[in-house]
Amino acid sequence: MTEAVAATRRSRITPEREAELYEAVLDLLREVGYDALTMDAVAARTRSSKATLYRQWGGKAELVAKAVRHSKPGRTGDVDTGSLRGDLHALTLRADDCEMEQSSALMRGLAMAVHGNPDLLKAFREHLVEPEMAEFRHVLQRAIDRGEVRADNPALGFMMHMMIGAFAARTMIDEQPPTQDFLLSYIDAVVLPAFGVTAN
Repeated sequence: MTEAVAATRRSRITPEREAELYEAVLDLLREVGYDALTMDAVAARTRSSKATLYRQWGGKAELVAKAVRHSKPGRTGDVDTGSLRGDLHALTLRADDCEMEQSSALMRGLAMAVHGNPDLLKAFREHLVEPEMAEFRHVLQRAIDRGEVRADNPALGFMMHMMIGAFAARTMIDEQPPTQDFLLSYIDAVVLPAFGVTAN
């Protein structure tokens, strides 16, 4: 099958229908977890055929990874406040506390499945980790170009580690969901100083 024909076959689902399918997948994930989620269940919940689901996404791992990616706020490239602090604060404020709590619970539920399933890990790296790393690199490159951050700063490779670490550790250490206030304070107290940027 040529790439053009494959793309045509995959494009039969409208963006609205795709969003509806992704929301159903996330609902099922919250209800039963990744291991118990089946393509049969997704097909029944969304009144789709399994053939359509497999044709569009190939399998459960890619469908789940793309559903999680779709649930995230817009791309970081849409944010350019003129400062690294402003950009990181603006990115944090795109999701309210309720959305952060739901996202945190969802990611906790997927954590074990991701590391126990090579297909899911590969799909998450392709559709979530690598795109987000690229977007944060773009934000940091702008800060370098503005002269805010030195190009040889050793913290540059650890942006995602810092942000994901704070998001995950909030629940494990404090037994509370991540919130806007917590993440904004963390950015000012930890992330910015790592890049040699003052919070004021």
